[in-house]
Amino acid sequence: MSNSSISISQFLLLPFADTRELQLLHFCLFLDIYLAALLGNGLIIITIACDHHLHTPMYFFLLNLSLTDLGCISTTVPKSMANCLWDTRAISYTGCVAQLFFFLFLIATEYNLLTVMTYDRYIAICHPLHYGTLLGSRACVHMAAAAWACGFLCALLHTANTFSLPLCHGNAVDQFFCEIPQILKLSCSDASLRETGLIVLGVCLFFGCFVFIVVSYVQIFRAVLRIPSQQGRHKAFSTCVPHLAVVSLFLITAMFANLKPSSISSLFLNLVLAFLYSVFPPAVNPLIYSMRNQELKDALWKLMTGSF
Repeated sequence: MSNSSISISQFLLLPFADTRELQLLHFCLFLDIYLAALLGNGLIIITIACDHHLHTPMYFFLLNLSLTDLGCISTTVPKSMANCLWDTRAISYTGCVAQLFFFLFLIATEYNLLTVMTYDRYIAICHPLHYGTLLGSRACVHMAAAAWACGFLCALLHTANTFSLPLCHGNAVDQFFCEIPQILKLSCSDASLRETGLIVLGVCLFFGCFVFIVVSYVQIFRAVLRIPSQQGRHKAFSTCVPHLAVVSLFLITAMFANLKPSSISSLFLNLVLAFLYSVFPPAVNPLIYSMRNQELKDALWKLMTGSF
């Protein structure tokens, strides 16, 4: 890293509020959301791990998704809560590097897992006779491991390149957590060729997965509509709707936050959009998956009543 970047010992994060009363309100709101995310995702993880009836590819990937949701919200929210509680904006240089790395790692892994889960639903509905062959336990472990490994590599490359740039435009980050666009604004020049290349590569991979998800769901809906019985169609749709809702929530918030026109950009809007794609999904994903999934709700009830 350059001398300019090493000279910065801390960054200043953007606060949600200026007055003490609003800061405490922000702390209470984030505390409620964080506890809800911990409870919801924690219950899903424990339920899937304890109930052998849920040891299937779909729930194995859901367990991994809940792990990324827990990690993602734990990377950003606790620090924001602590800053509100202690009336500070500071995050150490090392803390900012770690926060950026882990957030990228977990958000990229989550997107990879959502893509893998689309493949799982595609095989289950369009090629059910080959489901056991194509999605055996070894194949599921390999796909999950690949999702985590790709997320790790993406985060490592982006973090290393971002913090290798000399920073000479102060240390105030216009966001409530450390993210690449805001760090790049502090660099002495435009993004380096390496970082630009990595961003282009990341965008290409993002849209590649997006096209795969769209094409897969077109095939899924065509297959479901060909099912003769209404009960069969309802059962097939019930396994797809939660995943489709989670994918849509993730894509809409992330794409709007990163692709919005600069003409409508503002600090408040950036804060709201960052909240929507980094904090909101991990809190509501457990609710989305459990609402229409009777099998998961029954397993949760057995867990809470000690009927395992």
